[in-house]
Amino acid sequence: MIRKAALLAALSAALLAPLVAATPTTAAANAPAVTQANRQSIAVSITSITPEVPKTPNDEIKISGVVRNDTGAPLSWLRVQLRYTSQRFADRTAMAAYHDDPNAKPPLVSESSFVPIQALAAGASVPFEIVRTPAQLGLTSFGVYPVAVEVAQSGVGVVAQKTFLTYAPPMTPALPKNRLAIALPVIDQPHRADGSTFFDDKLSQSLTGKGRLADLARIAQTAPKSVTWFFEPALLDDVQAMTRKYTVKTKKETQEKPADPNAAQWLQSMRTSLAASPVVATPYADPDITALAHQGLDGQTSRAIELGGQTARSLLNRNAQTTTNWPPAGVLDADALDLLAVSKDRVDRVLLNATNLPPQTPTATTPDAASTIDTVNGPVTALVADPELSRLFEPTAPTTTLLSTQRFIAETAMIATEPGQTLPRSLVVAPSRRWNPNPTLVSGLLRTAARLPWLTLTPLNELQPSKASVPRSGPVYTDQNRGDELSAKYLEPVKDVAWKAQLTSLITADKRASGFDTAVLRLTSSAWRTSTRTGRGATKLVDSVVEARTDKIQITGVGPDRPRTLAGRNGEVPISVKNGLDSRVTLKIDVKSNNPELLSVDIVEKLTIEPGQSGTIQVRMQVPEGTSDSGDATVSVQLLTADGQPYGEAEKLTIRTTGYTGIALVIVGAALTVMLAAVVLRILRRRSERRLARAAKLRESEAV
Repeated sequence: MIRKAALLAALSAALLAPLVAATPTTAAANAPAVTQANRQSIAVSITSITPEVPKTPNDEIKISGVVRNDTGAPLSWLRVQLRYTSQRFADRTAMAAYHDDPNAKPPLVSESSFVPIQALAAGASVPFEIVRTPAQLGLTSFGVYPVAVEVAQSGVGVVAQKTFLTYAPPMTPALPKNRLAIALPVIDQPHRADGSTFFDDKLSQSLTGKGRLADLARIAQTAPKSVTWFFEPALLDDVQAMTRKYTVKTKKETQEKPADPNAAQWLQSMRTSLAASPVVATPYADPDITALAHQGLDGQTSRAIELGGQTARSLLNRNAQTTTNWPPAGVLDADALDLLAVSKDRVDRVLLNATNLPPQTPTATTPDAASTIDTVNGPVTALVADPELSRLFEPTAPTTTLLSTQRFIAETAMIATEPGQTLPRSLVVAPSRRWNPNPTLVSGLLRTAARLPWLTLTPLNELQPSKASVPRSGPVYTDQNRGDELSAKYLEPVKDVAWKAQLTSLITADKRASGFDTAVLRLTSSAWRTSTRTGRGATKLVDSVVEARTDKIQITGVGPDRPRTLAGRNGEVPISVKNGLDSRVTLKIDVKSNNPELLSVDIVEKLTIEPGQSGTIQVRMQVPEGTSDSGDATVSVQLLTADGQPYGEAEKLTIRTTGYTGIALVIVGAALTVMLAAVVLRILRRRSERRLARAAKLRESEAV
């Protein structure tokens, strides 16, 4: 099949090679020579072809355009001539060869199809119009034909513009109406670290004027309701955050920004325009699914899908779906596919690049877009985008709406007439996810697609594998694809931030990541594949915020300069924890002795603390039997989550022991004995003094 296609392309190229008249006219012989500068500085452009698709032999085909003189000098002996052939293209390969070869153009069949230009001043432009019918062009059957408008000087072609002409007379039997699904992405890079803190202010520029997101909103206003829109929910979140006061924090400065009225207008415009259109929410922040699967961040995928659906349904369209996944670059491998299939909100269809899921056997015709591939959780529908049709919505070379429209008509007509097609096929258009669309071009192509008789515009979720489907190989994932992923080096600090954020969620009453799940997912965005520096900066910013929140749970009253004294062999030492968060926390306190020969303590106790309050536990400590000296011992105090994971760093507490219980009792006993003896002596002394006093009084009375 490949050899046949190559042969057809070669034959077509030979057929369409320029045929220049060998015998010059008298005027040409007397005209000045055509300079190379002239060849490069005369421009011709086709501005309209009506009708787009002629249907009868006598339809008048009007080809209009403009010739411009940019040589800097006046020109004469010019004419605009039509090149064409009555032989249609054999297949899409021949069409591509004609389009891509700058030297290929149809032959000059008749000199009657030209418009003379007597003179053209420097910098001036002149319009032209050529009118012909299919019968005059020799077109006899349904098909796609090459045409070109050429500017010649003195009979020598100077510059030409090529295009395609589709002739569509009624056919018996009628052409099958292929199902065409168009997927348009509204995906951006993240702009926030957390909450209302942005690390750039580029989003505001994109929402107005000729900004990319403003252009997408214009397309949405007129797009057919069958077009499927892929929205990235973190973008919706970022725009929503801009409807209130927000902060932009860069390396150089921090700016407070007022609410942006354009943000609210953009959101409302999208809600209104797409209220009745199919909307698919990508996983939150459009994470690099394959990288997450390969670097041990599997859990982030399921959470991203869940959050993506919730956000899109809340901010955009209550019917937004998450069961279709469009991976970054339309490429994934078996690991990522399995990860999607086993997620909480199971993905049952994927939109892929043609290189990622080629047919098992190469074919010269266009394969059906829908097929089935296996996963660990059962079969998944795979939809493969047509690369050429998709490029027409996002051209990589300068073009016009008219040329793209004529090519789109030709490509879809050629698919409809490919040999062997008896059943309608599925086709998918999907430009790249972060495209910068031309609203005029895209809207024009959408209108054209809606009115072509051999197409039926269909929502993406209605495409299903059918008898027209061709077997496809499993996902083809190359070393280059692997190299395009977010690297292990990039994701390592993201893992650390994710771990610390998860710990905070485990101790709070609502069991959520306290808003950090969205911040962490932004760090895994596929946007950072080509902007790792920005991604790393965002990671550092989120890490600092997570650390600040983690530090709001603190063990108080500890440190090497704040020892506690334990009198005797055992006693209780209070340990307090301060909750600086705005929600109740439940955690455990693990206290262990670092010097078990001097001090014995090993306790894990649960503690619940209200917002802004402190909680205290009494920890019983004991000096082991047989220890003969007093001294200092240290204990480690570690906070734990409910499932025993360390929360923050362990703190050290110094415990000062003062002696041993036996000696203390002897000392106390001796002291009591001395004290009792002193009391007894004092009592006896007082009694003796009283007796002496009474005897003296008696003697005095006797003397009297």
